Order: sequence, then structure tokens, then C-alpha cells
Amino acid sequence: MARTRTRTRTRTRTRITAARTRCAALAAAVALTALTGCGAADMTRQASPYADAKGSRTVTLSVQSWVGAQANVAVAQYLLEHELGYRVDTVQIDEVPAWDALSQGRVDAILEDWGHPEQEKRYVDDKATIKRGGDLGVTGHIGWFVPTYFAEQHPDVTDWKNLNKYANDFRTAESGGKGQLLDGSPSYVTNDKALVKNLGLDYQVVFAGSEAAQITQIRQFAKEKKPFLSYWYNPQWLFERVPMTEVKLPAHEEGCDADPEKVACAYPHTPLQKFLNARFADGGGDAAAFLKKFRWTTEMQNDVALMIAEEKLAPQEAAARWVKENEATWRAWLPS
Repeated sequence: MARTRTRTRTRTRTRITAARTRCAALAAAVALTALTGCGAADMTRQASPYADAKGSRTVTLSVQSWVGAQANVAVAQYLLEHELGYRVDTVQIDEVPAWDALSQGRVDAILEDWGHPEQEKRYVDDKATIKRGGDLGVTGHIGWFVPTYFAEQHPDVTDWKNLNKYANDFRTAESGGKGQLLDGSPSYVTNDKALVKNLGLDYQVVFAGSEAAQITQIRQFAKEKKPFLSYWYNPQWLFERVPMTEVKLPAHEEGCDADPEKVACAYPHTPLQKFLNARFADGGGDAAAFLKKFRWTTEMQNDVALMIAEEKLAPQEAAARWVKENEATWRAWLPS
């Protein structure tokens, strides 16, 4: 599923950055929140005392708010602790600030990055404070989706050129007389407002407030068999519970999303990447070697994500179950 990294593909991923994170300048100013055994803390003032500590048997992992990223960290944490004898701290930080924390050694690794070319150039290429950790093995893609039950009844809805025909079907009290395009957190900057404008669509982007709130709305629509149009992404466990069909936007081509005001093309497909603090990458021993080898599939990630989100297992309980059932996979990640 992963693809070879190239400079061309890095440029292609420029807009996927915006699709996951509000503008870097604002995000960098937002307080970083740490989740540790002692409770919440501001990462601008406090980090794990073990992060980037030479010879430490503790690893500090950045974990993003979406459940797929939580699944990565849960399994990595479980194996680091139970197979390699490390203590693992986790901190929850927004995507762009996580790069700053990684560069400074306040966290040791990011396990799921959706593409941040500016940060890669600054920290990997220029400052050399961060090193690439390899492919996660999962390819990410953002798009517009309708429920499959509606697509089966109206097959032409999957072509963006026909969306205006169905604007009334997707209208809600929040969309101001237009069709609703449901987005998640307002902290995610998407291309959707520009797409609606530039494609001449009679739609209003409406933010649910968070990924969890968006999931709740989608599930309620599905329960009532109502039509909806939603920004959504793969990998995501919800597809297992609410089958959705992607609307084909104009094909993504190199540079089509270079100007955020003029975007009129689909989101790209992005092989997700791992990144390590440079000192940790070189001196992190078995932990660093393990994280470089950590690589699984979309299906594996979704299995763990489903346990966390749907079965309500604690992340470490979900990881323990997955580890028990998939030894042939994870044994290959351990240092030889």
C-alpha cells in the first residue's frame, strides 16, 4: 500500500496538510496538551522528562486525536512495554505543533503523518533535527462521501457535476437553504469551501465540531436512512458500520491544489509516514529500531480502531487483543 517517496509526491501532498490541520501559523501558537499518567499539562511548558533522554528506557510518542492514530500508538506502546521492556509516555498534540515538539526532543516519534512538506523541509532537510522513520504502510485519502444506500438509488450522485441536482436532498436546518457538506472539526482546514465556490456548487460547508460529533451525525443520518454529503477519509473504521461511496471530484493533478483559493480538484492519496527525533533515531536503541520497522495495513489499523471506538475497549486492551491474534506480523518488527 505504501509507495516510494519522491520529491514530486511531496509537493503533491502540500494540500493534504491543510486538509488535516488549521493553518500552521495559528496552530503553532495553540497550547500543546499533554496526556500523561498525572493528568493534562501544557506541552509548551512541560513534556515527558524522559523524552530524548540519553540511555532512557522510556519512549514518548505523539498521538493525534483521530482513532486510527490512537490505534498505531496503542499497539506500538503495548509491544514496547511488554516485549522490549520500555516505559511509554504519550502526549496529544495538534499536527503542526507536534513537529516542533519532535524537533525539540519533547517527543520521540510521530507514527502517522499525513504530509507536511514545509515541516519536512525545515526540520528534516535543513535543520536535520528530525529523521524519516519510513512508511506506516497505510495510505490516507480525504474525499466527499454519500451513504451507499443513497448512491444505489441515485447512481449519478457520485459525479460532482450532478451534486446541484441533489442539493435539496442534502439540505439541513444548518445549511441555510443550500445543500449541506458536513465537515468535522473547525480546527481542520480543508479545501471544501474553495471547492464549493470554484465548482459552482449550491452547498454550504457545515462543521460538526469534532470527529466524534461528525460520526454521531453520520450514524444518526444512517439510522434514519437520510441522505447526506460528508467530508470523510480513509482509513476510518466508520466505513465498516456505515458504508459510504465516494463522490468523484475533478481528478487530482500535480499542482492543482497549490493555490488554496483556486483549488478545484480532488484530494490526493498520501502514503502515511513516521518521523523520529534525530537524536532518538540514532541513539534510541531497540525502541528506535522497532519503530522504524513498525508497519501494518489499513485493515489492521481499522481492526484496532474498531475495538477502541465501537467496542469501547481501552486502547491497551485493544492492543493486547490484536497482539495476541497477530504474532506473525509484529514479530518481524522486533529488533533482531
